[in-house]
Amino acid sequence: MLAVLVVLGVAGAVAVALRPAPVSATVSGLPGDNPMLNAADLAALALTITPSPGVAPAAVTVRLDGQRVQPEQEGRDLMVRPGRLDDGAHQLTVQVAADGPFGAPSSSRHTFSVDTTPPSLSVPPRMDAESLRGELTVSGRVEDADTVSVNDVAATVTGKTFTATLAAPPATVDVVATDAAGNTADASSTVHVTHPPMRGVHMTALAWTAKSLRGPILKLVREGRIDTIELDIKDEDGLVGYDSKVPLARRIKAAKGYYDAPAVLKQLHKMDVRVVGRIVAFRDPKLGGWAWRHGRRDWVIQTPGGQAYGGKYGAYSFTNPFNADVRRYNIALATEAAELGFDDVLYDYVRRPDGRLSQLRFPGRRGTPEAAIAGFMRETREAVRAKGAFLGASVYGIAATRPTEIAQDIPTMAENADYIAPMVYPSHWGPGEYGVANPNRSPYPIVRRSLGDFQRLVADSDTQIMPWLQDFSLGVTYGPKQVAAQIKAAKDAGTDSFLLWNAAARYTRAALAPKS
Repeated sequence: MLAVLVVLGVAGAVAVALRPAPVSATVSGLPGDNPMLNAADLAALALTITPSPGVAPAAVTVRLDGQRVQPEQEGRDLMVRPGRLDDGAHQLTVQVAADGPFGAPSSSRHTFSVDTTPPSLSVPPRMDAESLRGELTVSGRVEDADTVSVNDVAATVTGKTFTATLAAPPATVDVVATDAAGNTADASSTVHVTHPPMRGVHMTALAWTAKSLRGPILKLVREGRIDTIELDIKDEDGLVGYDSKVPLARRIKAAKGYYDAPAVLKQLHKMDVRVVGRIVAFRDPKLGGWAWRHGRRDWVIQTPGGQAYGGKYGAYSFTNPFNADVRRYNIALATEAAELGFDDVLYDYVRRPDGRLSQLRFPGRRGTPEAAIAGFMRETREAVRAKGAFLGASVYGIAATRPTEIAQDIPTMAENADYIAPMVYPSHWGPGEYGVANPNRSPYPIVRRSLGDFQRLVADSDTQIMPWLQDFSLGVTYGPKQVAAQIKAAKDAGTDSFLLWNAAARYTRAALAPKS
């Protein structure tokens, strides 16, 4: 490439002067002047070298830190992807050879630095908090970090120590340290809050409104025989016992307002009673029927032929645990309950219908029903923990040995719950289970042995076992001896906690010794 200059002399002679035309190549891909690249920047670094018009790509020579590199050619562009480089300063040199005998070569240098070393971060693998309804201070060690965040809350860094205060203890603490170059280090810690022992009984929403049922139970409280009442929030019919403000509950007319939740909570807390809110999760004919009629059929578990599943439970009885809207509805109720002041949220029917899986169709299914249930528990726990409540799950006794029959995999559920409440009612076991010939007539051994299995399954987690025990008669008359035998079996299996079930809310006072 030549530039021609013609000069006319005085005598008319012609003189020709030749000036070399510049040749060059531009480099793009480095952010700013003297950039500092972190690990993520370096991994994505792609330098584009574009020869100027008329310059052949073969005329361009590229060196990185003095060593020649062979770029990849993409059209006329040359691409250099360094991949891995040592921390420190680096220089990219681009030389363009002269074009012809009269051309002038060019050379350009581009400097940058690399820092891929993340900060040093250390947090304890487990933290303990006294209460879910108080602040949690998180601290740990850090070096070479500009900022530290704890669950998205900015921490104070003093020397090699960071500290942050969270409004309430989450299930998991996630810490991220970031240095000046943008490198990050992260660490997680589980937060353990010991659930206090509880000796409780179940009450439906309507049972609470009946003085003839409420009175004897409050007497058990005053006598020190129980310290917990489990009260229905959403029952097996899908009806919400108090005047819920959850929009979908109101839209489907599920909120019945049988009891005044704030007033009940205030009354029971004043008596030092723990209040557990029971939410029947996926057995919900109220929601299922409404969804089916309003064109939301994917909210409902179906038969293989696409009809609403009923089974032995009735039409539209089971909603779909894979459906995000169904999950959100239950989580909204759980979160509302925690905000109102319920101490725990205890899910029931947090499972699929029993029976062959081949006879059930779950619209939008991805993965196993067991994984869907565990994921739902995880989502709920994060939500209710933030509001200061524990999360429990009522499970079938057979789930310890047959997790896929109803989609209750105990070790996986235990990772996402504060306690598991196995329903180990003697009347619900078949002959020979756990080597007990007649479980209904042998309440102590069947409860003791089955709970031993559950304790083993949660041994590697922080989850506690708090069983449901039978205070009703089914085939065999149950009185003080049978109920007391179950309570002793639970204690011998390693738990001082229990919940008694009687659908009529009438409990055996003589089986409940006053707490010493």
